[in-house]
Amino acid sequence: MPATKDRTSRNRNRAASGTVRPFTLWREVLTAYAAPALMAGTAGVVTGQQDLAVAACTSIAGTSAVVAFLVGTWLRHGGQPRRWTTTTPRLPLIAALVITAAGTAALLGWFTAQWLPAHSPVPATPWLERLRIDLPVSAALATTIVTLRWRSTTTASPT
Repeated sequence: MPATKDRTSRNRNRAASGTVRPFTLWREVLTAYAAPALMAGTAGVVTGQQDLAVAACTSIAGTSAVVAFLVGTWLRHGGQPRRWTTTTPRLPLIAALVITAAGTAALLGWFTAQWLPAHSPVPATPWLERLRIDLPVSAALATTIVTLRWRSTTTASPT
């Protein structure tokens, strides 16, 4: 029991002093995959939507993990963040990154669902249509969470 008590008191002391666990990219990517996979997968199973349960572990969670990796890597910038990302207020920074990531994901979703079947032997299927929604929503959520998490670990963080 002493180890548990010690760990608990350390966490309380860390919370009281305002220190935050450092930004670790692999943890952020793992969380970005697991959280939507569990939530959307559970929703798909509970509501009987098999396509949502499958999409939860593929397009939804996969997009979240990839976007978390790309945004996290870009924000860290080799351990030396860009000055403007630490001095820009949180909301404008998040808005700019979300618009960029979600817009790129929406274009990729459109390309995959619309252009690809029309110009290649890939048939148009319902799961391709899901990508129009899954990709930009997943990208927006992952970008917001990773940016907030990263920003909370930087030293200069004006609100």
